Amino acid sequence: MTVFLIELGAIILGLGLLGRLATRLKLSPIPLYLLAGLAFGEGGLLPLGATEEFVSTGAEIGVILLLLMLGLEYSASDLVRNLKTQYPAGVVDALFNAVPGAVAALLLGWGPVAAVVLAGVTWISSSGVIAKVLGELGRLGNRETPVLLSILVLEDLAMAVYLPIVTALLAGVGWMAGGLTLAIALGVASVVLFVAVRYGRLISRFVSSDNPENLLLMVLGLTLLVAGLAQQLQVSAAVGAFLVGIALSGEVAEGTQALLSPLRDLFAAVFFVFFGLHTDPASIPPVLLPALALAVVTTATKIATGYWAARRAGVSVPGRWRAGGTLVARGEFSIVIAGLAVSAGIEPSLGPLATAYVLILVVVGPLTARFTEPAVRGLAGLLANRRQQPIGGTER
Repeated sequence: MTVFLIELGAIILGLGLLGRLATRLKLSPIPLYLLAGLAFGEGGLLPLGATEEFVSTGAEIGVILLLLMLGLEYSASDLVRNLKTQYPAGVVDALFNAVPGAVAALLLGWGPVAAVVLAGVTWISSSGVIAKVLGELGRLGNRETPVLLSILVLEDLAMAVYLPIVTALLAGVGWMAGGLTLAIALGVASVVLFVAVRYGRLISRFVSSDNPENLLLMVLGLTLLVAGLAQQLQVSAAVGAFLVGIALSGEVAEGTQALLSPLRDLFAAVFFVFFGLHTDPASIPPVLLPALALAVVTTATKIATGYWAARRAGVSVPGRWRAGGTLVARGEFSIVIAGLAVSAGIEPSLGPLATAYVLILVVVGPLTARFTEPAVRGLAGLLANRRQQPIGGTER
């Protein structure tokens, strides 16, 4: 117990110092959290053992709270309207970003099952990272943000279909068993969405309380319960948490945001450290080049996806570039998908490649979210100045 307290205190204090450093550098703390986890994880400078279970659980809670707080920003009617209008963007997102992963796996000679797995790894953006970045950059009220949320929700809902299919492929089960798992997952996702949209006011009344302590316990308990049940039934816990946030409205939503913001920040930081802690640095160099090439390609395809979706929604050009840059980060789902393949023993190199790929883009993602639009604006200005310069260098 003593070692546990020492390690836990050191982790939390270290996160605070890294957050302070990031604030001074005017950068997102996410890359620093990840590098810290890499340094103190498996094969790192000083592996931590006593707090491993806590960090794992804290990482799951971090994702759930990030998505809950994201859902609180929008109403059920906003969600339904955006899903109806943005589903073509979900199709474009899948085509642009899943295909590169599948092609890479086939080029590496890993076979069709590994191709389906790697397609999922490159397809899904990190809702947790993006939620954190949007809050840090103060973009939750931007016009492009509903477009981003629609794409993220469509991706998370698509996981309700994709994960049972992948699980069935990896296990080699028959069509009947796989179809039954898929039907259950789709049914649960539909029921949770229906309840959130139709009975959101009743849920808000149920958890509402003038006592901050009671409100905190009710909302947190309900969120964890729904997320756990959703995950047990092969639906993303993140989807369950997001829909709980959507269902809550009015004073309940405002009070919950104020109460849960510090908890969200704490567990979100633990979530990002968790990636690094479970990565052996020695496994990365052999797969670094293919992972880097795949990261470059899918960074471009994600930016193109966000730009296209925001343009279709009538967002201005700067907002289109911001949308594209924000979608780049990969994270929790990519690791989960790769973990399924590693557990099934499909391809030994798939796990390290997916880990290296995620680490690259979870570091690059916050940077592209911040700098894509200014970089494009600066490049456009530079090109415009060159066009205005007279040929031959001087005027007559």
